[in-house]
Amino acid sequence: MSDAERPLSKAEMLSASPRIFDNPVLDKLSRVHWTFPLVYLPLALWLFVKGAQSLSLAASLGLLVFGYFAWTLSEYVVHRWLFHWEMKGRFGERLHFLLHGVHHVHPNDPLRLVMPPLMSVPLMALAWFVILALFGAPYAFPVAAGFYLGYVVYDEIHFHVHHRKPRTKVEMTLRRLHLLHHFRDPDRGYGVSAPYWDYVFGTAYTNADKPGEKPL
Repeated sequence: MSDAERPLSKAEMLSASPRIFDNPVLDKLSRVHWTFPLVYLPLALWLFVKGAQSLSLAASLGLLVFGYFAWTLSEYVVHRWLFHWEMKGRFGERLHFLLHGVHHVHPNDPLRLVMPPLMSVPLMALAWFVILALFGAPYAFPVAAGFYLGYVVYDEIHFHVHHRKPRTKVEMTLRRLHLLHHFRDPDRGYGVSAPYWDYVFGTAYTNADKPGEKPL
């Protein structure tokens, strides 16, 4: 039996980086290094400075914090009601797999733990237009800066809970909660970088929950 024909072990299944598009260009674009989200930090800084030129520092910082918390709520809502939406039919199943299902089948795929540009660029562009429409200039600038900062924090935390050994109590807590989402109950624990929203919406784990007690 060749390596290509050999069934994957459980460990290999969890960490594999499978081909998900027949088109080689699209498949390559579906993978991205964990450092890519950092490109949004200069944009966030520029937006904050641009807003601060017309607003007081206190107002700019307040709007930055507001934008950050707006991201954390968006993270929870999108993860729960879009990424875990079980759509019917072959097209629905395929779309669900591409959006999020592949991550639950291969949770340690190092190249699919942060959003690739195919997803993040359109989503961040849409976020900017929504924020601009809601707040207008110059208030939209620091709000968007906080939103983009929150996105970067989320993506980096998501990668690190899968691939970095936790060293602090906060890191251990975030890792435990996310592993519970993967290996205990995927219908809870939607807040990756901000688990407090799970307490707000009643989807938090208890201290007694342990990974592996309930299959996916």
